[in-house]
Amino acid sequence: MMNVIQDLLTAAKEGSPDQEVREVWAGIYFTGVWSHSLGLAATQPDAPCCLAKELDQAGQLHHRSAYELANLILSKNSLEVSIGMAAINSLIAVQEQESVELNARDLILEYGRDKNVAMVGHFGFTETLCQAAKKLWVLELDPAFGDTPADQAIEILPQADIIGVTATTLLNHTFEDLSNLFPPHAMVIMLGPTTPLSPVLFDYHIDVLAGSIANDPQNVLRLISQGSPLHRAQGLRRFTMVRESVTNI
Repeated sequence: MMNVIQDLLTAAKEGSPDQEVREVWAGIYFTGVWSHSLGLAATQPDAPCCLAKELDQAGQLHHRSAYELANLILSKNSLEVSIGMAAINSLIAVQEQESVELNARDLILEYGRDKNVAMVGHFGFTETLCQAAKKLWVLELDPAFGDTPADQAIEILPQADIIGVTATTLLNHTFEDLSNLFPPHAMVIMLGPTTPLSPVLFDYHIDVLAGSIANDPQNVLRLISQGSPLHRAQGLRRFTMVRESVTNI
């Protein structure tokens, strides 16, 4: 069992474990659980529609406590894992004063210039980054043209100066194996709306957490329900945290 997941569940429980849930939405790209706040996670479908297994209590999930939903992250059903991660994010008591004015894309481009950069997952600025970096690898479980298969991470990551990690690695249970490969000299950034804004992840070699906070939960849920990938979502703002011991940013 992944220790990072247990640590995130513990952090969520320290918040408001009995917190009632207002809404649960599972859109095509993102899943949202609105309890203490609106927590997001990338939607991980379990199977094509005709082969999908009906979720337990589908249609009634909003009647369960947020912490009950958070424990779905331990499920073997991928969609339930997404709901669990969103519920964890909805319970994390984000410390607003810990935010820093940083854009993860700009940070990676700036610090990755003429350096070896490894991206775990695809991001929209990959082409721009390819022009700036000395060497760029994009590690993917399902590699497209130009990508590097994820099973080569053991060779690639120790060479990297900058590592960008999609938070979906927490959903597909690859994060902990990857974190063991992060070299001490590398700056490691976790990014995307799925990112838990919890200092727990600083104990797993993450230097920067670049996630988001929903200032307008109702609008963000509406966007999720209508198939938005949340690239420029109104009501969703970037929120970045930096590990205290990192002094070179």
